[in-house]
Amino acid sequence: MIFPIVRTAVVSLRRDRGALALSFILPVVFFSIFAVIFGGGRAATPKVQVLVVDEDHSRASQRLVQGLKEEGSLAVKTRPEPIKGAEQPEYTPATAEAAVKAGTAPVAVIIPHGFGENPISFGPPDASHPKIQLLEDSSDVVAPQVVSGLLQKVAMTSLPDVMAEQGSKYIDQFAGGLTREQRDRIEQSLGYLRERQDSGSSTSGSANGGIIAVTSRAVVGQNKNNPMVSFYAAAIGVMFLLFTASGAAGALLDEAESGTLDRVLSSRVTMTTLMLGKLTFNSLLAFSQLVLMFLWGWAVFKLDFWSHIPGFIVMGVCTAVAVAAFGLLLASICRTRAQLGALSTLVILIMSSIGGSMFPRFLMPEAMQKAGLFTLNAWAIDGFTKIFWRDEPVSHLWPQVLVLAGIAVALFTIARRVARRWEYT
Repeated sequence: MIFPIVRTAVVSLRRDRGALALSFILPVVFFSIFAVIFGGGRAATPKVQVLVVDEDHSRASQRLVQGLKEEGSLAVKTRPEPIKGAEQPEYTPATAEAAVKAGTAPVAVIIPHGFGENPISFGPPDASHPKIQLLEDSSDVVAPQVVSGLLQKVAMTSLPDVMAEQGSKYIDQFAGGLTREQRDRIEQSLGYLRERQDSGSSTSGSANGGIIAVTSRAVVGQNKNNPMVSFYAAAIGVMFLLFTASGAAGALLDEAESGTLDRVLSSRVTMTTLMLGKLTFNSLLAFSQLVLMFLWGWAVFKLDFWSHIPGFIVMGVCTAVAVAAFGLLLASICRTRAQLGALSTLVILIMSSIGGSMFPRFLMPEAMQKAGLFTLNAWAIDGFTKIFWRDEPVSHLWPQVLVLAGIAVALFTIARRVARRWEYT
């Protein structure tokens, strides 16, 4: 008796393509996505974008900058990308800070004037010695730590003669002085190190902390009570908006199955008018859900909500309309509620994993970050991040608004064309 039951279940599963896809396709797709994100599909860790400003222009600072450029884990930029083929001036501390605030890079390294005079800090802290400054975007907790550690490593590999020279000064200062012969031998060894460094030979060393003095300053998110709440409110909110919109759009399928749709279309209501009404209702539903989520974040998690109302309304409306059009498209394609449930689950979870709703896009490989731009999630999250994290004005939201509006128009147009099948049946 068991075998016939199993055979019946297998036949039923084969007939239900949605359940079949959720059972076998979705796990493989999810595994592949997260394997690529966490390194299974690539041989190297994604490079950390870092901006470098050399105010000192000494031999030591130039060699440190060159060492950072040669470091395989970093993508070093000393000037912005060319505009219309015209090379841009090098970053200054002010422009580098502005670039970090704008999200161009998660960290900037500022090498101050006078660094070349005392680049190595073996001794006790000295307030008179200039320190390298890290300007960081605190939303990326990984990049500043990576850059800070690599600075110490690069200092040892690119400045061996400077490190040895500074060490001899400390020996001379704290050990009671060196004889003339000892100084001559140290100077001879330093000359050998300089020759090796100038000839391109590398000197290996372990990255012990504190070789060069570094201070850090957060330039984004430093005054926020709970800075990551806004990101997760937008990321999780958009994903559930997609589920809500696709479920609400399924009312079309229910009406078609019950015959209500035929009776509505036999009146003066056209299919275009009906779908616009559905789009409006679903958009209001999605926007209300988004408002509730952010109000909950404000009440419970101290999200700074009220000072960002204009930007929230702009992004909320655009996101709500786009997800409503997405839901109508899925409903128009599917024949039954069961198909809609399976297809929407498959598509929404894939979009959410690639688009940043499940894992921040800035921690993904570059190829995955670009792939995320084909999803609603990525554009919506980027817009909300500009508002709540970077405190940018509403005028800076035009790329996200334009893309989301274009997506909404395109998806609704396709959905309307597919829905013609209900007019001729």
